[in-house]
Amino acid sequence: MKLYTSHRAPNPRRVRWVMAEKGVDNVDFVEIDLLSGQHRTADYRAKVGVPHVPALELDDGTCISESIAICRYLEALNPEPNLFGHDAKEQALIEMWTRRCEIYLANPMMLNVRFSHPALAALEAPQPQVAEYSRVGAEKFMRLLDRQLAEHEFIAADRFTIADIVAAVGLDFARLVKYRPPEEFTHLARWMDDCRARPAAKAGV
Repeated sequence: MKLYTSHRAPNPRRVRWVMAEKGVDNVDFVEIDLLSGQHRTADYRAKVGVPHVPALELDDGTCISESIAICRYLEALNPEPNLFGHDAKEQALIEMWTRRCEIYLANPMMLNVRFSHPALAALEAPQPQVAEYSRVGAEKFMRLLDRQLAEHEFIAADRFTIADIVAAVGLDFARLVKYRPPEEFTHLARWMDDCRARPAAKAGV
């Protein structure tokens, strides 16, 4: 299998982190240069279908894009450690928190970086108002997440799951613009330090 990835982008990092957690080592990495527009070439689009990373190319030529879809596929092939839930209830709760973390935290923080970092002007014209609006929205969710983490070691279950990966990668990406969450979110800070200390977090960078 081949993973079309980019070390600059957060969504491919989710997949690499999942691979590291599970010890998946039978996938070749193919680096895609986003700033030069390699993901927009006719060859790449013909193979993947969309100008996005990551994409996982299977041995039969099938390409799976969208990071969570790829992670679910890897989970099906490598069930342990379990990241998506053991039973119906746990799967639903993990999915709920994963969606929340993606929509209300990861995506806004990615937009904050994309629309404010000078080096990413090749991808998006700087729009400070969009960047600021996205940051404010993300911080509203951080308050909710801080309350959740006051009573739980991890976001969605009694162990580290895909919800933690999605949230941690989204928040960590904002370090590109030297962003730090408000100091009042002490439980969020504890959790983020725990996530960054995981060996797989370093492999995912």
